[in-house]
Amino acid sequence: MLVNGARLVADPSGALFWPAERLLIVSDLHFEKGSAMAARGHGLLPPYDTAETLTRLERLQKRYTPERVICLGDSWHDGAAYGRLSDKERQRVIAFSHAQDTIWIEGNHDPHPPAEVGGTVAGEVAIGPLVFRHLPSPQRRAPGEVAGHLHPKARISRRGRSVSARCFASDGARVIVPAFGAFTGGLDVTDHAFRGLFTGTFHAWMMLPDKVYAVPSTRLARRRVEPGSDRRVVAHEGEEG
Repeated sequence: MLVNGARLVADPSGALFWPAERLLIVSDLHFEKGSAMAARGHGLLPPYDTAETLTRLERLQKRYTPERVICLGDSWHDGAAYGRLSDKERQRVIAFSHAQDTIWIEGNHDPHPPAEVGGTVAGEVAIGPLVFRHLPSPQRRAPGEVAGHLHPKARISRRGRSVSARCFASDGARVIVPAFGAFTGGLDVTDHAFRGLFTGTFHAWMMLPDKVYAVPSTRLARRRVEPGSDRRVVAHEGEEG
């Protein structure tokens, strides 16, 4: 994947890797989302989302051995999430953060990421031709932007069959990164929330178990909207996208 001249590797896990900078990028980890939803009475979700998300992060560390990690915001589901971690999970998060230079971008769920885990907190970070932030800029052209927040997913239909998957969304100038957390949902890239972010045709880099497939936006199935639904929010957040 080429973004504003920077060659990035789209990993099937939902992470990006920038080989030239030894930089790993993930977005929307939403640590402790399960415990937050359970406390609010949103069903009996298994309390293992943080452990699963950490396991996937640790696998990426071993695979890519990055010198730097950028977490693109909403790493914590709410301001009390760090306090709900078990002792074991707390130590795993701290170990992950200290294993390399880690930058925690501020998100709308976590405007003040916990300082206890170490690393650096920032609103946004610019490195070479890329700018890393949580919320996508509303401008149609934002060259080099790498953002999260929207939890993109896409669907294709062929011969009566349909496949839906989380995806990276990019027009070559900017990229919207999928949510990485185990309990995060997704918003279809044909939703109006994505309109105006790309110039002309873009690609949905759909994540299947062992490979990422680039599908032009002209081949995507459009999202079906339920009558009376609110299209401004991430649909069914809490389910796997």
